[in-house]
Amino acid sequence: MGFEELLEQVGGFGPFQLRNLALLALPRILLPLHFLLPVFLAAVPAHRCALPGAPTNLSHQDAWLETYVPREPDGTFSSCLRFAHPQAPQNITLGREGPSPGELGGTPSTVPCSQGWEYDRSEFSSTITTEWDLVCEQKDLSRAVSTFFFVGVLTGAVVFGYLADRFGRRRLLLVAYVSSLVLGLVSAASVSYVMFAITRTLTGSALAGFTIIVMPLELEWLDVEHRIVAGVLSSTFWTGGVMLLALVGYLIRDWRWLLLAVTLPLAPGILSLWWVPESARWLLTQGRVDEAQMYLLRCARLNRRLVREDSLSREALSEVAAGEQVVRRPSYLDLFRTPRLRYISLCCMVVWFGVNFSYYGQSLAVAGLGLNLYQTQLLFGAVELPSKLLVYVSVRHTGRRLTQAGTLLGAALALGIRLLVASEGSSWSTALAVLGKGFSEAAFTTAYLFTSELYPTVLRQTGMGFTALVGRLGGSLAPLAALLDGVWLSLPKLAYGGVALLAACTALLLPETRRAQLPETIQDVESKRVLSRLEDEEMVMKQVQN
Repeated sequence: MGFEELLEQVGGFGPFQLRNLALLALPRILLPLHFLLPVFLAAVPAHRCALPGAPTNLSHQDAWLETYVPREPDGTFSSCLRFAHPQAPQNITLGREGPSPGELGGTPSTVPCSQGWEYDRSEFSSTITTEWDLVCEQKDLSRAVSTFFFVGVLTGAVVFGYLADRFGRRRLLLVAYVSSLVLGLVSAASVSYVMFAITRTLTGSALAGFTIIVMPLELEWLDVEHRIVAGVLSSTFWTGGVMLLALVGYLIRDWRWLLLAVTLPLAPGILSLWWVPESARWLLTQGRVDEAQMYLLRCARLNRRLVREDSLSREALSEVAAGEQVVRRPSYLDLFRTPRLRYISLCCMVVWFGVNFSYYGQSLAVAGLGLNLYQTQLLFGAVELPSKLLVYVSVRHTGRRLTQAGTLLGAALALGIRLLVASEGSSWSTALAVLGKGFSEAAFTTAYLFTSELYPTVLRQTGMGFTALVGRLGGSLAPLAALLDGVWLSLPKLAYGGVALLAACTALLLPETRRAQLPETIQDVESKRVLSRLEDEEMVMKQVQN
């Protein structure tokens, strides 16, 4: 008897599983609040060089600025330069300061902002940009905040994926909660950019535990029939977090208080772990039969299932555990030791890189769409709701593989068409940006469900950790790819779309998992390859006979 039969007896989808989904909803909601926080945290308000006080005889701000600040080719005042010497407009006397004799009749010389900057405080009272003057020559440091964070998520995914397979999902979830809370509070108290960058990187490492542990911990308590429903339902909590970020960002305009607002809810999450069950699948693979029996009986009781004493006896569960042929200490090398697992891992690397690269590339690019920051964030969150419905319908009728490839292709096409037919700020550009965001979110939702079903229980956390590592590499490079607009304005979108297209083609190479039982061991994964070959040979024989 396998674990699927045990799960069928105690109930594969009932009050026990619904309670588990509810308890694990909090990290789902909090993750986008942190992952997309740079949209508000590192926002760059309008700014110009700090200048001497305006003379009392000037009543018009623009006339005064004309004397100190040059204009850009588009007619706006420069954000990073000022005149070396004030330029006197017609009919205006500046007092002591006047134009340099050498500049009369020529082009006035300009210099960088040596006395700092003045910022427009109408939208944000404070951001990390205004806190440490991350503008002009240092503007890349503002964008690098997201990269530092995702580098932390990348390394954290490796650590949590490995440790969760060795020491259990529930214990490492507690570590993720506590470390995320402490590091988030320290980040809000940062006194320098370097301190902030380091603490945000470490916070990303801690939050990676949620991305790696939550989905498998939910799926390993679900039967095959309800995995899709639960997977899509739990992913809607992420969408709720994306929309909530727009509201929180609108209400809180100071970056320190904003960071505190998205960090403090982690505290009640620590208390909720008292009711979160450990994965009985994982306990059996580790030979911890007594603990698995306790959770299985609790599941049967909450689901109001009557089970025979012998079916959940210690002897019966010991037989199930013995049949798993467990690899006690999983390693990332195990993902490449056997042919089929190696093939799956290589394909998942490309898919996850493409999913993360295109998703975060579009999610963090909220400017230039003809809407304010809060409207764009809310719209980007709202479009994720129909994308969940698309995933739910598609994976049930067309399967995981075609859904994964189709959603990535949709994201790539939306970016490509936007480059060809739409100008920035137009309604077409906004519509295509929202459409691309919806497809990229659908691809992200499918990737979590699909990958969790491809790896066996003994390596599921390790596999998720490894693919998330590669995915977070894509997420960390996405903000840096935005810097390519200095080479060519459309180059970032071309990069996001091209990588998404490559990932879509790679997804077609993965095996379909629709209506398949979750593999328990490496042998289960490899045996499917043998079965597939036998089925192909039988089909050829039938065609020959006909």
